[in-house]
Amino acid sequence: MASHRRPKQPSRARVTVLTATAAAAVALTSQAAQADPKPSKDEVKAKVDKLYHEAEKATEDHSFAKEQQTTLQKQVDAIQDRVARGQDELNTLRDGLGSVATAQYRSGGIDPALSLFLSSDPDSYLDKASLVDQFGAKQAAELENIQSKQRTLAQERAEATRKLADLEDVRKTLDAKKKTIQAKLAEAQKLLNTLTAEERAKMADEEQRASREAGDRVDLGNEVPASQRGAAALAAADTQVGKPYVSGAEGPNSYDCSGLTQWAYRQAGVGLTRTTYTQQNDGVKIGRSQLKPGDLVFFNGLSHVGLYAGNNQVLHAPKPGAYVRYESMDWMGTFQFGVRI
Repeated sequence: MASHRRPKQPSRARVTVLTATAAAAVALTSQAAQADPKPSKDEVKAKVDKLYHEAEKATEDHSFAKEQQTTLQKQVDAIQDRVARGQDELNTLRDGLGSVATAQYRSGGIDPALSLFLSSDPDSYLDKASLVDQFGAKQAAELENIQSKQRTLAQERAEATRKLADLEDVRKTLDAKKKTIQAKLAEAQKLLNTLTAEERAKMADEEQRASREAGDRVDLGNEVPASQRGAAALAAADTQVGKPYVSGAEGPNSYDCSGLTQWAYRQAGVGLTRTTYTQQNDGVKIGRSQLKPGDLVFFNGLSHVGLYAGNNQVLHAPKPGAYVRYESMDWMGTFQFGVRI
């Protein structure tokens, strides 16, 4: 007679594990079904352009901080040179006064007031004007000269300390801005990497073609520049069409936006400052209706600058991944003002 055994029932623990596993699988399947689809090339481009504009603003901030650093370093160096010269002059004056003390000692004893002066705290003595009468006219003049030198040196040392603190703050700002630029560009590259190699190549080709076509087909009208300087700067910038945008670049092989305008005006014999934040003060501010070819034009809260070229066109270095080109002001973002050099 066949033996019939009752099937072994799974334990509660096993049932719990199996149930949880099944639930997790269902949840993952559901999440995968609801996940956002892969962004299209146009969507990636829009996000990348936004990141590039943010990187450009950080680049201008970085350049501005670098300019401040250069200025502060020159000021600190000049102060430290003055302090060194002042200390030498003070030592010479003290040596001279010491010679007077030696002569008095040899002639029968040092003046007690002079002895007090040569103590560790001469300033406290000099503040007591009544004691100055104990010196001869020449000695009093020498002491006052020394006191003046001491006070000047103290002020200059204090100023150097403040400038060094400012310099350290600017260095920290430079580091922070550099990290911001790198982070924005890295995020943009990460987005670009979601595209296929073919899509990325097509996007790069579109940027190059846009630059070439802008130079070939742009209609600048017949507007007359406001000055020979503006005309010369615009003509110089035109020779750079097609060169790549690179953050922080000043030419002649690549540019950022303010690097291009600075380089162009340098060819016209005019020295502009380095950043959008300072270039806005390098000339006279004007409205959009007053623009003439060669004027600087500022956009998007001073984060971008270009050269007005006529007929509503701007010649500029647009953004990372792009090239120096002409572009309609209608595509540039929020117009701030123009500046005539």
